[in-house]
Amino acid sequence: MKKTIVFLGPPGAGKGTQAEKLKKAYGFVHISTGDILREAVSKGTQLGKIAKKYMDEGKLLPDDLIIGIIEEKLKELPDANIILDGFPRTVGQAEALDKLLEKLGRKLDAVILFDISDQEVIRRLSGRRIDPKTGKVYHIEFNPPPKDVDVIQREDDKEEVIKKRLSVYHSQTSPLIEYYKNQNKLFVVDASKSPEDVYKEITSVLKL
Repeated sequence: MKKTIVFLGPPGAGKGTQAEKLKKAYGFVHISTGDILREAVSKGTQLGKIAKKYMDEGKLLPDDLIIGIIEEKLKELPDANIILDGFPRTVGQAEALDKLLEKLGRKLDAVILFDISDQEVIRRLSGRRIDPKTGKVYHIEFNPPPKDVDVIQREDDKEEVIKKRLSVYHSQTSPLIEYYKNQNKLFVVDASKSPEDVYKEITSVLKL
């Protein structure tokens, strides 16, 4: 089977939840760029060391470095079903990914766009609260914390920060949507639905 899919969507759209479901049901490996960068840095791989320099200086990593780290990861998983999440972010990265997959004897099966309004993202993320003692995540609307638990709101869950993250996401992703539409690989799911309904849409798109 060996499927390779890309999840596109803003923060808070539920990409992680769906990746988890596909992992349990079909053994997909969820590759989040943030996670594999941290892994390369902690393992001290050659590319990880270079990445660490950029991260320590607060600079964006160049595309070829990110592609190199993704290539390292994919080579470890030659027969796995892969979900790429958080990559590609630009058309340049998408073109580089096409070349990389071809080189590794894989192809991109589908790009799933999690379609959700900015208002809904803000509602989901700005309502999150964390118990600093246990790390447990609550939501003031969907899953309120018990009265005796003191919770905090993370900086990146504050409304003004979410709005900035969304504007970066839209400016980067719009050209990508066109790019994958032109390749007939883009499938749109309604991410405002319940996780179960979104999962049904995704498995139907992927013919699982």
